[in-house]
Amino acid sequence: MKIAEIREMATKDLVERLEAEMGNYQQMLLNHSISPLDNPAQIKQLRRTIARMKTELRQRELNNK
Repeated sequence: MKIAEIREMATKDLVERLEAEMGNYQQMLLNHSISPLDNPAQIKQLRRTIARMKTELRQRELNNK
């Protein structure tokens, strides 16, 4: 997910999407520990997407103060 797409999302939607992505990340890690994924680079990509979402939420929090 691109940063431009994240910035367009409403805060409520962003929080919901972040929670879903974090659950997906945990499930992906568990699956990878049991049997290797076809594309383990997906883990890295998902981790970075989560970081982008958290960064955008933090920026919004700081701008609203």
